[in-house]
Amino acid sequence: MARYPQIEALLRRTREVLRTREYSPRTEEAYVGWIERFLRFHGSPHPAALEPKHVEAYLEELALRARLAPKSRNQAASALSFLYREVLGTDPLEGVARARGTRHVPLVLSRREVKAVLQELQGRYRLIGALMYGTGMRVGECVSLRVKDVAKVAFWG
Repeated sequence: MARYPQIEALLRRTREVLRTREYSPRTEEAYVGWIERFLRFHGSPHPAALEPKHVEAYLEELALRARLAPKSRNQAASALSFLYREVLGTDPLEGVARARGTRHVPLVLSRREVKAVLQELQGRYRLIGALMYGTGMRVGECVSLRVKDVAKVAFWG
């Protein structure tokens, strides 16, 4: 989008506002990406020139042609809402409907099933699996765990 200096300035301003409000770098990356795709979809006009019907058309495109999941469409809607509300100071998206996802019922294993899964694992993978099961840690938390973290818990526990 380098051909449009006004758009580049708007994206820089969006990044500044996201950082000022302490959004995560991943959220910043996602929001700016959605805003760029939205503007590209409409031929790169300034967002202030676009109306709610343009946002609805874009979200409909994501749903019907791109076949994106409801969570992805809602993330796109949140990015556009942030742009209009926080950066441009307007809120034309107030009436735009959000996507409804299917209700996900989590699968819970019995103790016997967990034991069978853990018996199939060996070495560090078994340790990781047992830690995740016993503590409720996520994968990223578990693999970034260090000896000093465990020693600290063992000492103070």
